[in-house]
Amino acid sequence: MSVVPALGAQPALLPDWLDAEHLISSFGSYALIGIVLVVFVETGLLFPLLPGDSLLFTAGALVAQDALDFPLWLLCVLLFAAAFLGDQVAYFIGHKAGPRLFRRPDSRVFKQQYIDQTYAYFDKYGGRTVILARFVPIVRTYAPVAAGVGGMRYRTFVSYNVIGALVWGVGVTVLGYLLGTISFVRDNIEALAVLIVLVSVVPVAIELWRGRRAARRADGGRDERYDEPAERAAVERKAFEQ
Repeated sequence: MSVVPALGAQPALLPDWLDAEHLISSFGSYALIGIVLVVFVETGLLFPLLPGDSLLFTAGALVAQDALDFPLWLLCVLLFAAAFLGDQVAYFIGHKAGPRLFRRPDSRVFKQQYIDQTYAYFDKYGGRTVILARFVPIVRTYAPVAAGVGGMRYRTFVSYNVIGALVWGVGVTVLGYLLGTISFVRDNIEALAVLIVLVSVVPVAIELWRGRRAARRADGGRDERYDEPAERAAVERKAFEQ
């Protein structure tokens, strides 16, 4: 397997761990396995800082350019499976760990603001968040966990998860494949990957800003006798069970 550099000797626009093309190239002959594992880890093992969207798009584009030596159908089948199983694992982590998981102290990867942001999406979109969150970095990692914590019915979650894995894992990959033969895309694939990351991050930034503004407004009237995370989980559980 060989990966054809899209930008030649131009300087990288993203750090190596976010540069989808560099990441795929680093996998060498194990590119297919590496791509699938990255998607599974991001969606299932609470590690949000990976290039999900741009990885899918770039993988599809490189297959179209014959820079990867496996067929599109195989890539799509395995990415669908990885995206679906990843969310299943995350759901059961949330279901088994419960609210304790959401009270963990901040670490390099886990931040309470990620959880707050995910709850904001559930408040706004309900169960559809499982689908919509696929296209939002960080939120896609914690949405299935929040669904498990909140007690969303498993059958309902699986239905949303199948649709989400299909439109994201397969849809974005096929989009990259269809556009990958266009000369502009082929010559600027890394720049386009940066654009995908930036566009994906915009909703995250907006929700964080709204959340912080709402938190500042509510600070004065907060009653510390109540355990906010537990109360919030109870509210979400009631909504999911309906």
